[in-house]
Amino acid sequence: MIDIQSNQKKEVSDSLSAVKFLDSLSQNYYYLTEVTNVKKTENSTEIYFDKKQNFNIAEVHVSDSLAKQLNISQNFRTKNLDSLKQNINQKFRDKGFAFNRVKAKFKGFKNEIPQVDLEISLSEKRTIDKLVLKDYDKVPKRFVKNLDEDFLHKTYDDKNLLKINSSLQNHPFVLLERPPQTLFKKDSTEIYLFLKKKINSTFDGIIGFGNDKTDKFTLNGSLNLNLKNIFNGFETINLYWQRNPDSGQTFNLGTDIPYLFNSKIGFNLNVNIYRQDSTFATVKAIPAFYYHISSNQKIGIRGTFENSAVLDSLYTGGKDFTKQGIGVWYQFTKPTETEIFQYQTRINTNIDYLRANYTDQRFNQIQYFINAENNFHLAGNHYLNLNGESALINAKNELNTNELFRFGGWNSLRGFNENSLYAEFYAYGGAEYRYLVNPQNFFDVFVQYGVLNNPNLEGQIKLYSLGFGFKFFLPIGLMSVQISNGSQFGEAFNFKSTKISWGILSRF
Repeated sequence: MIDIQSNQKKEVSDSLSAVKFLDSLSQNYYYLTEVTNVKKTENSTEIYFDKKQNFNIAEVHVSDSLAKQLNISQNFRTKNLDSLKQNINQKFRDKGFAFNRVKAKFKGFKNEIPQVDLEISLSEKRTIDKLVLKDYDKVPKRFVKNLDEDFLHKTYDDKNLLKINSSLQNHPFVLLERPPQTLFKKDSTEIYLFLKKKINSTFDGIIGFGNDKTDKFTLNGSLNLNLKNIFNGFETINLYWQRNPDSGQTFNLGTDIPYLFNSKIGFNLNVNIYRQDSTFATVKAIPAFYYHISSNQKIGIRGTFENSAVLDSLYTGGKDFTKQGIGVWYQFTKPTETEIFQYQTRINTNIDYLRANYTDQRFNQIQYFINAENNFHLAGNHYLNLNGESALINAKNELNTNELFRFGGWNSLRGFNENSLYAEFYAYGGAEYRYLVNPQNFFDVFVQYGVLNNPNLEGQIKLYSLGFGFKFFLPIGLMSVQISNGSQFGEAFNFKSTKISWGILSRF
């Protein structure tokens, strides 16, 4: 097969293949292709052909109104008429004309270039008129109303369909089983959403192995039960218990109701009880109301009611006190598309104004807290998690041990015992490299750096921690193993301080 225009040659095995090749030229817009000569030799046949004009290259003419709508010239040349028609079709689809048709009329040749008139036939503009929930529809009325407010009467186009899909694909309480389906009626457009209730309640157990302050080997851990959406109201009930190696115990009860009276106002209550062996005990209650800025943002006000009592009369590091105050808080959460990671992005922050009452004195205090993390996709299976946390009690009086922040451990500054670090101010940040072996497991290597101020210690304390771990899914849930070691700068590395933690998170 010899192209007389370019002198390019192509070998085929038989006459049937030759016919298929010539037919393929017409399918690629060489409609006037003709065979000009055939030469037979002893072992082959040479077929000479002329493709002539390519009708996908054309001089295009459009009406004045269409040129203004598309912001193009009325007369121009295109090297790909088919692609041009598709682009024009998509532009009108994006404007809501789902059933537009772009027509090309061949008007003859001029200087061997096809002359084409382009016209467009438009149907009625389409908007999203109704959202229909299928399969799982026992959802809060406010959730449905939010969807309606976000998408009803918006232009029916691919952009808004992707937004609907995205808003539900990573929702904490429902799953979108398939992409949104469209039903076109004569005078309306309905979007069908096939939802499924997400299995999202969790039981999280962690066991830790390490040494306490006396270098004695200890066993400690925590239990965390999260009940989510069991009443189909997108509510959350949380029960948490923890024991640390220094005989401290934490009990936490929390509840969250996101839509009070089918409004965008939510309510959150958290009650925390901490007891340090027989030394002191603290009870804190934080009721809060918040407003849903969007599906992943909340802002609210909260109250703080705290009461602490010294149990041991010989203990001089603490005092009895009560605190009351009011504050504001903000939360942003972006779900992750990688199931084994908990979040893509998370930010929690609050600031509180408190009135502290001691036996014989009263002081005003200001507290702030911020926690943030983000997962960055580097390339392929490589990820980087950056996280940090900081808190401060700004007070004119000298603070007692039983009112300081307590941090350190599995979900904090790792390599230290749970709640073993006390501070009026602390800040730490960390970087964690994660290699995703597959969607079901990954291993990580991390390093953290932190500082703290403690009124009972001189100067600012600088700390570091490092370690590695891995997580993978088992039939019973997500298993985590972490090996870490932390210390103060300037102190020799102590292998005995290594912490081994093992945890399992089950969903039901």
